[in-house]
Amino acid sequence: MSVKDVIKKSILESATYNQAIRADTIITMILDLALALCIGLLIYEVYKKFYKGVVYSRNFSITLVGMTVLTCMVTLAISTNIVISLGMVGALSIVRYRTAIKEPLDLMYLFWAITSGITTGAGMYLLSGLAFLIMLFLVWGFSNRPMAKDAYVLVVHYNGTQVSDKILRHFQPKHHIKVRSKVFRGDQVEETFQFVANSEELTFTEKIRDLEEVSDMTLLKFDGEYHG
Repeated sequence: MSVKDVIKKSILESATYNQAIRADTIITMILDLALALCIGLLIYEVYKKFYKGVVYSRNFSITLVGMTVLTCMVTLAISTNIVISLGMVGALSIVRYRTAIKEPLDLMYLFWAITSGITTGAGMYLLSGLAFLIMLFLVWGFSNRPMAKDAYVLVVHYNGTQVSDKILRHFQPKHHIKVRSKVFRGDQVEETFQFVANSEELTFTEKIRDLEEVSDMTLLKFDGEYHG
């Protein structure tokens, strides 16, 4: 069958020429949408349980459920008719989304919901189920895996120009110390250090605080992400 015959058959079988809907088609659509809803709800629960960001967004988690169902609906529509698929591609190509995704892992959940809806709508139930189990194992495994060392930021305010060397002597070589900034305000200096260490190794910060030239200091745990 040529491409011309495929397009001609698709047009003749489209809803414009044929308004009849078979019972098995209705059952398939209901089952696929129901399965997509169930998978979306499971992704919602996984996202809620393993969320590690700053502020949990319930609206985004609900969007994951809706995205799974909607992509399943689109896949059901375009998988049966080439005319509808071309029209759907043209319609979706002009839509632009400007919502900023602040959490990198949110993109993974978003694509997880979209691909689950696509595979469910395409009837690839086994692929959708296996992918869900793999993703669940991936999220659970990495979220429960403890980090060997944590990153910290130490902000120290002191008086004098030679105090920085005294502070650096209290760090050990395994701390991988980096000087991030140094701000001078008259006689006072604000210096920012970044280092990695275990929570048990933070006792040396007490020695830095006890230095006579140090007026105050702030210790922050740094996760490497900026949230705006």
